[in-house]
Amino acid sequence: MPAEPEDVPKPPEGDFARWRWWKRWFGRRSERAAARFLRSLRYRLLAANVSDRDGELDLLAVDGDTLVVVEVRSTSSPRPEAIEETARSVDARKQKKITDATARFLNRRGLLGKVAVRYDVLVIAWPEGAREPTVRHIPHAFESAGRFQFHT
Repeated sequence: MPAEPEDVPKPPEGDFARWRWWKRWFGRRSERAAARFLRSLRYRLLAANVSDRDGELDLLAVDGDTLVVVEVRSTSSPRPEAIEETARSVDARKQKKITDATARFLNRRGLLGKVAVRYDVLVIAWPEGAREPTVRHIPHAFESAGRFQFHT
């Protein structure tokens, strides 16, 4: 069994796995891995964790002339079914929240209707003891939901 990196805290046992500090640490670790993955695809990263009072966008990147809004999901399970379930967790309600947050972001910058937008989902799976995650990238994961329809 490979040794755990020193900076990786042990997950809490049982129901304690839902501790906020653990989820926050695990989520940030996954977002950093997602950013590395996107850079390897030659995407230009613009921002991470863009938030306002009504929502947050995990990662914003540019692919060619398209603004890519990336929702990052993570799991500790290596099972392919768990990875697909995690990808499906970006349901219609979450898609609307992401679309609305994107519209507010673009509106604040005077870019609403002036830039092509695409929504991707990245699932980062961290099997126990793994130093590097398994990445499932779903480009064009969903279309804009709600009042503003902007996409490629």
